Amino acid sequence: MESQESQDAPDVPDVQRAFICASFNQDTTSLSVGTKTGYRLFSVTAVDKLDCIHEGECPDVYIVERLFSSSLVVVVSLSMPRRMNVYHFKKGTEICNYSYSNNILSVRLNRQRLVVCLEESVYIHNIKDMKLLKTLLNTPTNPTGLCALSVNHSNSYLAYPGSATIGEITVYDANNLSTLTLIQAHDSPLAALTFNASGTKLASASEKGTVIRVFSVPEGQRLFEFRRGMKRYVSISSLSFSADAQFLCASSNTETVHIFKLEQHSPSQDEESPTWSTYMGKMFTAASTYLPTQVSDMMHQDRAFATVRLNMFGLKNICSLATIQKLPRLLVASSDGCLYIYNVDPQDGGECVLVQKHRLFESSEDEVEQKEEEDPEDVVPQPASQSYAATVALPSTPPCSTTLLGYSEDGGAQKGDVIPEHEFAESPVCLDDENEFPPVSKPE
Repeated sequence: MESQESQDAPDVPDVQRAFICASFNQDTTSLSVGTKTGYRLFSVTAVDKLDCIHEGECPDVYIVERLFSSSLVVVVSLSMPRRMNVYHFKKGTEICNYSYSNNILSVRLNRQRLVVCLEESVYIHNIKDMKLLKTLLNTPTNPTGLCALSVNHSNSYLAYPGSATIGEITVYDANNLSTLTLIQAHDSPLAALTFNASGTKLASASEKGTVIRVFSVPEGQRLFEFRRGMKRYVSISSLSFSADAQFLCASSNTETVHIFKLEQHSPSQDEESPTWSTYMGKMFTAASTYLPTQVSDMMHQDRAFATVRLNMFGLKNICSLATIQKLPRLLVASSDGCLYIYNVDPQDGGECVLVQKHRLFESSEDEVEQKEEEDPEDVVPQPASQSYAATVALPSTPPCSTTLLGYSEDGGAQKGDVIPEHEFAESPVCLDDENEFPPVSKPE
């Protein structure tokens, strides 16, 4: 998510123009924000309080991803867009860094895999030791780096565009390193993808942005279809399931965020409580048998269960559904430099109510006092010590080279082979365990 240029938002304060990107971690307990001068990690476990966990200094951070609530954070800067740095931010140490053949467009991670997406290739790393396991070369042109990785390490499913011209989805098993299925999701190219928490459902939207579909994984069967609106060429910026996969939210470049409810309408329930809408639904079902396919498909599409009206238009944002202080909430991080928190009524839906607005770059005396009281181990400057990657990189390999650091030019990384042979971890790495993390060791 890139920031708007100053000419697009003349009324936005300079401190907010520093905003470049934002991402929620895998369980929506943390928000990562990239800026012109570095990155910030926030805890979003309370409505009224937004704690800054860590600040890192690095110019023009356009990708920052944190792994759950661990100390592992991945950072990519505009100054070196081909290089990925992986840090243990509490210790202030760099675990490793890798350079790729082209600019890094996105990074996804769970407790088993770390995936790096370039415009025409995808790299899959084992997160336990950061070794490269597989390179998917010559993938369809993907200029935005669109991809999704299941947060469930047991089902490390990866989804990315299977075509540059239509909305085909390739679903790849990142654990067993094999293609699972191809899903014909939309007629136009893809714009957004996301898995539910268990990796059993996959939601998608196309560049038209009017229809959102949900498929079963790994079968690829269409389960739900939702209509966001009739307006064409709406840019969907994010999709997100609730933790229980009962709801799905979608945000775009319009002022409306839509929340859809994933529920199957059983015939028995309709018969027990006949209503006017039930009657009309039956009429539509009967009519759909002889109407054109496009019309009948539209009749079967469910509308939004709940909505949010943002006070901005045209600004990019990301949304996520979370349970905070035992209540369902919708979080919206916007490129205006704010985090908005809304209450969601899981029974009746309707218009969601704004309960809190946090400025991500506000600097007050209270914030300064809070930082002084924080444990110094929690806020550590960027490492100055030698990194792990520096000990294994080839001496002649310059930064941002066309090969991965630590591997020769004729290695498997260039051929797309699995390198090296590797046994999978019996259980996911516990990255909060100081005895196990960092999960790498320097060679003797």
